[in-house]
Amino acid sequence: MHPPLAAVRDVVARALAEDVLPLGDLSASLVPAHVRARACFVSRGEGVLAGRLSAAEVFAQVDGDLKVDWHLDDGDTVTPRTAIGVVGGPLCSILTAERTALNLLAHLSGVATLTRSYVRAVAGTGTRILDTRKTTPGLRALEKAAVRAGGGHNHRGNLADFVLVKDNHLAGVSIGEAVRGARAKWPMRMVEVECDRLDQVSEALAAGAGAVLLDNMTPDAVATCVAEVGGRIPVEVSGGVTLHTVRAYAGAGADFISVGALTASAPAFDIGLDLES
Repeated sequence: MHPPLAAVRDVVARALAEDVLPLGDLSASLVPAHVRARACFVSRGEGVLAGRLSAAEVFAQVDGDLKVDWHLDDGDTVTPRTAIGVVGGPLCSILTAERTALNLLAHLSGVATLTRSYVRAVAGTGTRILDTRKTTPGLRALEKAAVRAGGGHNHRGNLADFVLVKDNHLAGVSIGEAVRGARAKWPMRMVEVECDRLDQVSEALAAGAGAVLLDNMTPDAVATCVAEVGGRIPVEVSGGVTLHTVRAYAGAGADFISVGALTASAPAFDIGLDLES
């Protein structure tokens, strides 16, 4: 469920550089180094936790003397005033790390929370919710881990994972030519074809595509395409799907529904860091 540690360390190092370079934390430097404190991560609403590894890495990079103790794991549901974990050590270091840690924790928990909403909306249908590559530059590994924490699944991690022939590719090559070319160049890679019409679905099937992505179709149109596919290959739906419409698309027979909003539009989940008396 967690992102690769190397990716977390890189993101945290860059985020801290935004805050402490070139002169350090001027405000926190006013607090004597010997003053120690404990602070508690507290949720301000109901949601899903994600990003603990990133938040903990912030404190570790700021000061190795800071110790974080989590009460919950990524993927756990939290309610208002839930104590998520505590950090203890030099107060000046806690103050320096606070905002960066909360930024990452709140953003990633927001992604997990929105994902869980979509997953619940299609519960019992067998349809899986996928993310997309509409991620924040530099945060993809972290955001995709947050999607998993919310119960979703990951689509392509990058352009080399598998072949996805989209409408803009088809401006220069036919579906048949694209599928045959991909099979010849990368026989071990899956080939998916984006379709916005039934005849394109038929053409993708005839060419030997490994999956079809039905883009910006109505649920009724999706049901027609699903019947055409007849279970021979997976059917993915994408484009304009919302929490209000996602179950209708699942009911139309989609195996997967990819939602760019999971990472592109998720609101930050409100988490505070409260100093203990």
